[in-house]
Amino acid sequence: MKSTLIDRVQDRYGHTVFRHDNRECIGCDAPGGWHDQPEPQLVDHRQQVLDPLTDYQITEMMEGVVQDGTAIGMRDIGKPIAGKTGTTNEAKDVWFIGFSPDLVVGLYVGYDKPRSLGSGKLAQAAYISVPIAHDFIKLALADKPATPFKVPAGIKLVRVDPKTGMRANPGQATILEAFKPGTAPPDGYSEMSEFDPDRGPISQGGVLDAGPVMRPGTGGLY
Repeated sequence: MKSTLIDRVQDRYGHTVFRHDNRECIGCDAPGGWHDQPEPQLVDHRQQVLDPLTDYQITEMMEGVVQDGTAIGMRDIGKPIAGKTGTTNEAKDVWFIGFSPDLVVGLYVGYDKPRSLGSGKLAQAAYISVPIAHDFIKLALADKPATPFKVPAGIKLVRVDPKTGMRANPGQATILEAFKPGTAPPDGYSEMSEFDPDRGPISQGGVLDAGPVMRPGTGGLY
């Protein structure tokens, strides 16, 4: 996808006279107005630039930042959110980049003429950028469903020991990690199984209930 300064130009009647996105839109013209017909479909012929499996692995890592990392202040929003905080040397600026399946937020805090924002942990993104982003995202998603990120076919979700990275023993504290086919740690303890695109993650006893991250989503990120 090519970057652009201008996405679309409309005239005073709302007619589009220029658009950067040249994807074909089937059903975008609705003669007679909107009458609950199906949503238009975009036909996307652009070059794919990233493997969906790699894309999901990165997203799942970024969800961990919100659930148990430096952006944990976002967790109480109660919606699937992934993101990353950042603090430069000497805390001259701090930032947070976060996203849900349908929203992306980038927040930067710093002086026009760079100088330190302070010292200690209070001059870090977790304490400056995250609270600002939290209030915006909470309001923006207030009336939106908790849409999980799509889990592409082929991803294997495995509970591992956070200290060793190996499959966890029953009863251990665990984290859920996403693996591409053939890359999961050896199954020396239990059969955690494959991800079924129609049913979700399954075990010998059926569908595993491990929170929304394990369920196939309906968002449009991938």
